[in-house]
Order: sequence, then structure tokens, then C-alpha cells
Amino acid sequence: MLKTVRIQGLWRQSLSRHAPKQKQLRVLSRPYSSNSAKPAGSVISLLGLTAVLSMAAGYGFATQFSPSPLSAHEISSILGEDSVSYDNDDIETHGFSDWASTNSTGRAVAIVYPRSTEDVSKIATICSKHGVPIVAFGAGSSIEGSFSSPHSGIVIDFTYMDKVVATHPDDMDVVVQPGVNWVDLNKSLEAEGLFLPLDPSPTATIGGMVSTNCSGTNAFRYGTMKDWVLNVTVVLADGQVIKTRRRPRKTSAGYNLTSLFVGAEGTLGIITEITLKLAVVPKETSVAVISFPTVKDAASAATKVIRSGLQLAALELMDDVQMQVVNRHGSESVRMKNLDESPTLFLKFSGPTQEGVQADISQLQNLIKSCNPGRSYFARSKQEETDLWAARKEALWTMTSIKPEGHALWSTDVAVPISRLAEIIELSKKDAESLGVFASIVGHVGDGNFHEAMMYDPKNTAQKAAVQDAAYKMVGRALEMDGTVSGEHAIGMGKMNSLVDELGGDTIEVMKRLKQALDPKWILNPGKVFALPAGSKAVAAKPLE
Repeated sequence: MLKTVRIQGLWRQSLSRHAPKQKQLRVLSRPYSSNSAKPAGSVISLLGLTAVLSMAAGYGFATQFSPSPLSAHEISSILGEDSVSYDNDDIETHGFSDWASTNSTGRAVAIVYPRSTEDVSKIATICSKHGVPIVAFGAGSSIEGSFSSPHSGIVIDFTYMDKVVATHPDDMDVVVQPGVNWVDLNKSLEAEGLFLPLDPSPTATIGGMVSTNCSGTNAFRYGTMKDWVLNVTVVLADGQVIKTRRRPRKTSAGYNLTSLFVGAEGTLGIITEITLKLAVVPKETSVAVISFPTVKDAASAATKVIRSGLQLAALELMDDVQMQVVNRHGSESVRMKNLDESPTLFLKFSGPTQEGVQADISQLQNLIKSCNPGRSYFARSKQEETDLWAARKEALWTMTSIKPEGHALWSTDVAVPISRLAEIIELSKKDAESLGVFASIVGHVGDGNFHEAMMYDPKNTAQKAAVQDAAYKMVGRALEMDGTVSGEHAIGMGKMNSLVDELGGDTIEVMKRLKQALDPKWILNPGKVFALPAGSKAVAAKPLE
């Protein structure tokens, strides 16, 4: 059904889509490419946001609200004219991702682009007043659907909040806004000889990294995001702004509120500024790639390395299938290496001297002699280091790139005690093979975390159900082994039930009490981490009459 609406003197059309009974506003604005880094001119004045919030009012969760119009003055006091997008492609881009195993059919009503903490505070104040859901958006690279809008509402995109606010080289810390890309941040720090040592997807932004407590390939030495966050500035659900602590490396002053917001996926507050610890860039580095006949052999070698105390920067595993994929579909430099297509360890060495790095490599070679090592590759130059490590970094990208048209990729992770890693990987591989689906495994073997990616046809309901069941089996096995349902990708929508299995109802209830205290209307990223309270109901957005 098409219905014509008038917003700020422009005729628009709203179109029913996604859910058969849910009408959503579709505002056709000036041309906008969803591939653009930042929206340019695809926005309508804030009188349009007045209309959107009028439609969205009535979402209230803990309490139900009736739709009520907002004054243009109230909205125009928030942001400038180029800060709200109703472009349908823009909305779709913020609601769906090929990277995510769990995508919602719900979509936001509008995308808002703030420039400051004050902007976010004013947005939250109005959304709280009218019970409108708010979803914070970084790069959209979450594989558990943390960025999606199952209950519609407003998405806050931090594209324009991408500033390095302050750098303190002598203190080895930096203050950034949430839209800063971590790769760009590290480039800006090169002259100081410092870096943020995590290594997630190259598209990831700091806000999303903090909100999911991500890690990446360097987690073996450097840990996860929680280990690098000194403090955060947070906008609470009602618009109140708090800073969790000051800047020193250590404090024992009061509750550890910083950790409360790290990994909370934007469900407790909206992070608008982060102070991060930094590390010294290693003077010397090297990379080794070593194949093994079986996953068990590779895991045995990894265990020996870990127990030896060898100071590696990274210790990664890719199975035979993933090695085939990068050999055939990776970048040219990776394909030219023609790496062995068997379970393979990727190791990154670093230290203050080249002699020390070479000594570590020699120690490694002696350690793994009894683990049936196959072909080995040791970087002989900085370019070769980059080329060898690229095979590991391109793993998920290559799996996505070979996905047949219309097919989907179910990718998820778990973590277990390191001694159980080989067992759970082998069992998970057998499950995928029994289904006849194309599947690969990549692991942060140094800390017991691994990912499985399974390709399937979503139109084949039996196959989709079987793949989903295999993923749930993997998660269940992780719990049986005293592991966790999510090593580094948070809970999102995909693992809410599994979180209950891991922590139990009493612990979840404590979490819900925290949520209720900080977000009594449940408007912050609703439908993530755990389901809405019983009796809560999201009211679908209605087109303007």
C-alpha cells in the first residue's frame, strides 16, 4: 500500500515492507550511495524528525505511551539540517549485514548523525520522553546482529564523531570519539611509536569495539578491549551524561563503572568518548606459518608453545577448508604463496631486538618437533610478514566473497579452556561435514577462542534449521567444557537463550535489574543481550495520515 505524506514541503511516499502488517516510513531523499563513507546531502530538515518521532512515539516498553506530536522548536534545537536521514538505502544498510548470522526484519525509522556528546544527550532526552528505541551504530560488522533494529526506532550513527580528541604520548593514552576507526587511529599514532594493540576486523570502530568487548588476532598477548579502556563518557537513557572515572592507569575509587559499559552492546548507555591505554609498537617483528596433518597436532603444538612461556604476539589456527579458501580466493599476494591446505598455525613474534625474535623462532622450532609439523614458512622481509599474515586476516572476507548468490553464512564463535580446544573443533567439523555444507574454522588458539562459518541456502528451510542446530550444538559443547557462548562477538540477538544457559536465571535477573535501573523504559538497543520484559510491546511505526 502506498501512502503519500508531506514533510517540510516535499512529497514523500511510505511503503509497507518487511513485516506484512507493519507499515514503515520510506522517505525518498536526494541521491545517497550506501557505499559512501559518509552521507552527503541525503537528509531532510529536523522538521522531518518531528514527523518521525511523532510516528514512533508510543514505543514505550516499561510504560506504554500514546503518539504525541513534537514541536519543531524542540527538534531543531538538537542538530543541524544535515543530520537526519530517511533514505531507504541508508536505513537498510543500518539494519542488515552479510557479516551477521542473525539479521532482524525490523528497520529503523530514521538514521541520526550527531556531532557531539551534547547532540546525543539531546536525542536521548527526546527519545526517552516519547519511548522511542535507540540503537547505537558503529561500522555494522557485528556477526550477532548487535547493530540491528528489531523494534525499529532511531539509529544513532557515529560517522561524524570520528575525532581523536587528545593524545598523551608520555602517559601512553589517547581520548577518542566512538566513530574512530582503529586502523586510522594506529596510523595517527605511528610518529609516537604507540598503538592500540587489538586487531579485529579492519572496518571496526572504537565504539563498537568497546560495546562488544572485542579482541582479534593479538589477544594472546594483549587481551581484549576491556584491558585497554581507561574510562568512557556515557549518555544514559534519559540524556544524563556521566564519565566513569579519570585518566590514571590505576584507581580503587568507587565502583568499576567502566567495566559495566564495556561489552554491554549499548543496552545500558550510549558511549560517546573513550580514553584508551596504548602500547609501545614492537621494534622487531616476524611471522611464521606452520602446517600440521591434523587439528589435534596443531592444537598440541599450540599448547606446547603456550606452556613454554614463549612471548608471542599472536597464535592463530586455520583449518584445511579455510586454507583452501584463502589459497584460491585471497588477495594476489596470498594466492602466490600457495600455502599448504591442511590445519595451519599462524604465529606472530615481536620484541626489542632482531636477535631476540630469532631466538624465539629457534625455540619454537625445537618445541614443535614432536607434533608432526609439515611445511613451514618464515618471513624473510617486512613485505613477506604482511603477505603471510594477510592469509589469516582475509579468512572471513574470503568466505563471504565465495558465497553463492542467495546463500548466507552462519558464523559464530565460542571459547573453551585451551586444553579442550582441539576436541571441540574436531567435533564441530564433523557436525558440519555430516550436513554436507561448506564450512571452515578459524581460531584464536592462544586463548581458546574459535569461529565456525557454515554456508547454507536460507530458502532451504531444512538446511537452514540443520545449520542452526549445528551452531547451537557447538555452543552447547562449549558450555559442557566449562567454556563461554561468546569469546569476542558479544550476545546480540543470536545468543540470548545461550546466555541464560551459560549464566543461569539468577545471574540474568541481576543483569536485568541493572538494565531496569539505568534504562527503565528499555529503549536502549532493545532485544539484545536478553529479551524484553514480559508484557512489553513494541508499537510499529505508522505512516503520517
